[in-house]
Amino acid sequence: MKKIIFILALFISFSSCKSSKRSKRSSNSSSKIITKKSDANENDRVVISSEEKKYTPRNANSRRTKADNIIEYAESFEGVRYKWGGTTKAGMDCSGLIYESFRAYDVNLPRISRDMAKRGDKINLKDVHKGDLLFFKTGNRRNAINHVGLIVSIENNDIEFIHATSSKGVMTSWINETYWHKAFYEARRVL
Repeated sequence: MKKIIFILALFISFSSCKSSKRSKRSSNSSSKIITKKSDANENDRVVISSEEKKYTPRNANSRRTKADNIIEYAESFEGVRYKWGGTTKAGMDCSGLIYESFRAYDVNLPRISRDMAKRGDKINLKDVHKGDLLFFKTGNRRNAINHVGLIVSIENNDIEFIHATSSKGVMTSWINETYWHKAFYEARRVL
């Protein structure tokens, strides 16, 4: 009986691992977001439909690269719990975080980390920049890429990257941490 329950639970978990699909809204329904530019003048309102709205960075007026915007979007998920196949603030996995962060700025990547590792140009770790991707093999039996992170900063020859771990959810780590240094496989530039 225990085996049947275990197999049933395993089957359910595998059948729900696909990335979530978003419902399509009809063009008739357009929720509006109204924001005020200043408190002094009520006529200074800006109306943006939710279909047109992209994530707006904190410093939208400053000159920012696409990589900066993607990184900031990814950082908005920091602290979100891990969920295999997740792509929302309700739960996120490593490839879901990268997929959604790049998608928010019209960069289409595959949904799975090992497929992402086939995109862009392979680069040496010493040549990486903010916005590049790091790929890892974290000791699974198939010896395949199974983890991805996004470089958010480079300080004193150490690389900080954001990713989602099964134990702590979306967080930042450093490549020189023993675990990540040993698991590192390659870096790629997709921007």
